[in-house]
Amino acid sequence: MKALVFVHGYLGGSSQWADQVAVFGDQFQVITPDLPGFNGNHQNVTPETIRGFAMNVFQQLDELGVHRFHLVGHSMGGMIVQEMVALVPERIEKLVLYGTGPFGLMPGRFETIDESRAAVREQGVESTGRRIAATWFLQGKSGKGYDVCAELAVKATEQAALAGLSAMESWSGVAALADIKSPTLVLWGDSDRAYLWPQPEQLWRSIKGAQLAVIPGCSHAVHLEKPHLFNATLKDFILE
Repeated sequence: MKALVFVHGYLGGSSQWADQVAVFGDQFQVITPDLPGFNGNHQNVTPETIRGFAMNVFQQLDELGVHRFHLVGHSMGGMIVQEMVALVPERIEKLVLYGTGPFGLMPGRFETIDESRAAVREQGVESTGRRIAATWFLQGKSGKGYDVCAELAVKATEQAALAGLSAMESWSGVAALADIKSPTLVLWGDSDRAYLWPQPEQLWRSIKGAQLAVIPGCSHAVHLEKPHLFNATLKDFILE
């Protein structure tokens, strides 16, 4: 059975993929690692580079004996999987870059990285995490799936929250886009407030042969806001 790996983003965790585990589990070995400092791995020190996160995911997969796999990365996880495919391209079969972009500064984001950093330090992880999670949904705190994300966000340590911001801030994968050979799908919600259209557009236009799926009426958490559309789009791409 082929492996399908989902990498979560900033303040996320493996449990946000519960619907995908249920939908894809009969056809794939579905793997949803927790990044260090987050959710089930909250006790571990968080790296301050995207490459450090990428190496950690490879380590977790190696421990499971998984060598070659399909790879889905969401948000900061989308940066991590870009780094993974740049480091060891032969291990990735199909690549899905979801709600993400090719550089970490995220121009036009609902707030700057510096503003998020100051909020973590001044207001704490719980307050900041719940507020940031609300921006991932078109309906804010009343959005379908908000509670899942909010509960995950507050599990992050302060070190993890700050290190994740630093990792994103200092990263760019632009130079490596033209070298991506894995069949790639760029998937984006049309009301995403974290990664505005120029970011997924650059991925789509820079990766040779990349496909594009824009899901209407969604913000940053398409897989929770409209799981049926997300799952159908993903299944069509991976199984085509």
